[in-house]
Amino acid sequence: MAIKDALIAELKQEASNTRKMLERVPTNKFAWKPHEKSMTLGRLASHIAEIPLWVKRTLSMEEFDFANNILTRKRYEDNDALLMVFNEKLKEAIDCLDTASDEALNEIYTLRRGEQVLTKLPRKVLLRNFTLNHIVHHRGQLSVYLRLIDIPVPGMYGPSADES
Repeated sequence: MAIKDALIAELKQEASNTRKMLERVPTNKFAWKPHEKSMTLGRLASHIAEIPLWVKRTLSMEEFDFANNILTRKRYEDNDALLMVFNEKLKEAIDCLDTASDEALNEIYTLRRGEQVLTKLPRKVLLRNFTLNHIVHHRGQLSVYLRLIDIPVPGMYGPSADES
């Protein structure tokens, strides 16, 4: 099996879980946050929806420099907009991966902030870490946010306490 096929399968599998979470985010609570240092619920959900864009960035560039690339933070007004951007970025990610060779996925990719090298990893490792694991991490945060505002949490890998 080609590396890209395994990554695409995992991305698609996790996408269904991500959609379940994004569907539950209450629009009227987008400004809520559990702590002053935390992201708002809307910002966290928006970040999750946008994470698949890192597949295209990782496959189309040799490195990404946070010092020279301003990351725009878009605001979405409702769940439909969150799901639309997530589905759009997911499709772009799958399309990019579908054309990637094993050789390209084994090439080293660098994340930096100016002269500071944050990491140098094979693209396939960075894609799992900076895309898939990143989504799962923030989805876990989102599940806590939902619990704290008394929204039923959907099951991810089996039923949740809110599902029988």
